[in-house]
Amino acid sequence: MTETPTLLDTVSQAFRDHGLTAAITALMGGSLAVAATVTRKAFTNEAMLERLEHELAAERERYDNQRAEDRRADAARLERIETDVRAMRDLMFEAFQRSRAD
Repeated sequence: MTETPTLLDTVSQAFRDHGLTAAITALMGGSLAVAATVTRKAFTNEAMLERLEHELAAERERYDNQRAEDRRADAARLERIETDVRAMRDLMFEAFQRSRAD
């Protein structure tokens, strides 16, 4: 199995092979590579979080629209029921009044 050398392994190998200047160069290059990787990951995570926030906002808006539509439908149904109850009450009242008049 081949293992990827760590930053410290690379620096120590460069120091053994080429001296102090190469070791410092390897350390700086490795540090820059690590910083680039961390930065790339951070920006990738930020982009993913932003996309998820947009999807969540869209889902919330869809849910709110659905709730508003359901409320409108419930209000219309309740109004129809109340109208039917009033009509039945009026009909029964008229029937009761007619039976007393007879």
